[in-house]
Amino acid sequence: MKSVYLRNFVATATLVTVSFLLTTLAFIGIARSYIINDYQKTMQSSAAEVTRLAAAVADYDGLHSWSLSMNLSSIANSTGNHIFITDPQGTIVCCSDKRTNCSHIGRHLSADVTEALPESGTLSLRSTLGTLYGEDRYVVARAITGRHDELIGYAFVTCASSNMFGAWENFLSVALLFAVVVFVLTLVISLFYSKRMARPLDEMASASRKFARGDFSVRVRQVEDPTDEMGALIESFNKMADSLEKAEERRSEFIANISHELRTPMTTIAGFADGILDGTIPPEQEQKYLRSISGETKRLSRLVREMLDVSQMRNRAADPAKRTVFDLTELILQTMLSFESRATKKDLDVDPQLPEKHILVRADRDGITQVIYNLIDNAVKFAEKGSCITIRLYKDDGKAYVSVKNKGEPIPPDDLPFIFDRFHKSDRSCSLDKSGVGLGLYLVKAIINSHDEDIAVESENGVTEFVFTLPLAE
Repeated sequence: MKSVYLRNFVATATLVTVSFLLTTLAFIGIARSYIINDYQKTMQSSAAEVTRLAAAVADYDGLHSWSLSMNLSSIANSTGNHIFITDPQGTIVCCSDKRTNCSHIGRHLSADVTEALPESGTLSLRSTLGTLYGEDRYVVARAITGRHDELIGYAFVTCASSNMFGAWENFLSVALLFAVVVFVLTLVISLFYSKRMARPLDEMASASRKFARGDFSVRVRQVEDPTDEMGALIESFNKMADSLEKAEERRSEFIANISHELRTPMTTIAGFADGILDGTIPPEQEQKYLRSISGETKRLSRLVREMLDVSQMRNRAADPAKRTVFDLTELILQTMLSFESRATKKDLDVDPQLPEKHILVRADRDGITQVIYNLIDNAVKFAEKGSCITIRLYKDDGKAYVSVKNKGEPIPPDDLPFIFDRFHKSDRSCSLDKSGVGLGLYLVKAIINSHDEDIAVESENGVTEFVFTLPLAE
């Protein structure tokens, strides 16, 4: 299978070849026409000079003059042309040849030439002039007039094609050599550029093969201009790779969570069940262990439900399309009502320090509801009986701040760095609560971080305070 860069190179090479051929042919044609026209103008100038010279010499020495022949030879040598002069009837009377007995002297031109001359007085054509030349030559002729404007003869300037195009052929050889060098360089540059353009595609293909093997860490290097089509494609590909890597991380994390938390209760259930079945556990204690099995089964069910809630809530909170503008003050009040009975049972006071003006934020309402619920639930769970829970809302520096504070047994300093880790449960929970699975605060931090915001905790002197931020609605 041909690679993309090779197909691109072939297409570019074909285009360059056709362009060079058309340009070269056009150049040759235009240059050839220019050479002919320019040389003919030079011949016209030579013919005009010869007519002036012949007219001046004819007044005192005639057109048969040897001095006129010498002058014609000098002009012919400097221009590379052949020059001769005829009388009005077309008989050659003077020639630029240096030979004493020139073979052209006395010869007559063909009838068509002599008939064309009197009508215009000038002539420009390509001809052998009858039998005068063995091959076609470029011919320019002008009438020679005397002192009284009478016709006394014609001046002919002729040039062989080889003389006219000798310099042109040398120039053409150099031009063609230069064109070939430029053509080869163009192909080399095209090959290099095509390979360079195809490099990101090769990297994408290689990365895709690694994705198929489960390696999502590879990324495609960005090109120099990330705003063009290739740059946009690479950016989209890398974003896709990021999404795949995060999905794989969540999958691995979910499996790790499952294996970590399910191992203990399943081992307990299996052990107690086997003990009952094989008679290791006495019949009079079966009810006790069956209650343990029932409790562990319920804990398993609760664990699976909470883990699914964590996964769903994280995915929802990370989706910008799910974020709306809502009143954070109202949301806090609604969430607080859910804990009225529990607070009353523990004889807890709740102090909502909320601003008079409502504070609007842009976030995932369901996710933030879960955050506030988990933090208040945590505060109620670990607050001392008869103490006060303070829930404060304020804004500062373009952000909304929510604080949940309770008084009770503090979080040990060694536990603070890990309080938001999944399945982490502080030692203080051992004597107060047996139902938690250590996902509440982990979910809180995951939701807040998905909004690119922060959450912090302080616990000292018997007071524990959680504070998180949210972006204000513009």
